[in-house]
Amino acid sequence: MERYAGKRAVVIGGTSGMGLATAKLLRDHGASVLVTGRTGAAAEIARAQLGDRVDVVVSDVTSLADIAALGERAEERLGRIDAMFVSAGISRSATVEETSEELYDEVFDVNVKGPYFTIRRLAPLMTEGSGIVLATSVSNVKGLPMNSVYAASKAALRSMARTFARELLSRGVRVNAVSPGPVDTGILDRSLPKEAAEAAKRQMRDNNPMGRFGSPEEVAAAVLFLAFEATFTTGAELAVDGGVSPLV
Repeated sequence: MERYAGKRAVVIGGTSGMGLATAKLLRDHGASVLVTGRTGAAAEIARAQLGDRVDVVVSDVTSLADIAALGERAEERLGRIDAMFVSAGISRSATVEETSEELYDEVFDVNVKGPYFTIRRLAPLMTEGSGIVLATSVSNVKGLPMNSVYAASKAALRSMARTFARELLSRGVRVNAVSPGPVDTGILDRSLPKEAAEAAKRQMRDNNPMGRFGSPEEVAAAVLFLAFEATFTTGAELAVDGGVSPLV
């Protein structure tokens, strides 16, 4: 069933993880989709998985020139936009003492500056009744060690969702956030030695009320609910975290 046939969507950071899962779900339900990734290699991998029906664009979310070009590309390929998921983001773990200016600037450039100016550029293309969804994180409400900069960047996105929601009301555009908890995107396996990755995953499962990881597809379903179905909801943050933020 092509539930979103005729709909046009943009996924910022859609070449992996939750963004890729969202792009696949949109494609499978008939939407026209434009996806961005920061590198050519990531874009090629995503193209192989998404097929010709999805437009995959190399665009660096930290570059205002790339964001401007993305706006032109979206206008050319889609015309107008019915849904946008801003999923681009990076995580860097460090204690406060270990955090350098370079690490701080890198995280805020990708996680805060990029989404801010991307939404500013693409907002004029959003249709009345459309939805923008930002990816925050359970980290923005939990005092997790080694995550001060990342958590602060996601808290900034949470605030941004509220402000943009208020400012875009007059255009009929809703802005919400999805807050994932532990989601199995494969990042731990890629970034840690095997034993360390298994230990980290075991601890995260044990600390979660539902006793498991979420899947990227579960987050994608929440994103599309906020983007299309939650027509009387704006400025909200939906936790998709197995209960870890309210119960632990």
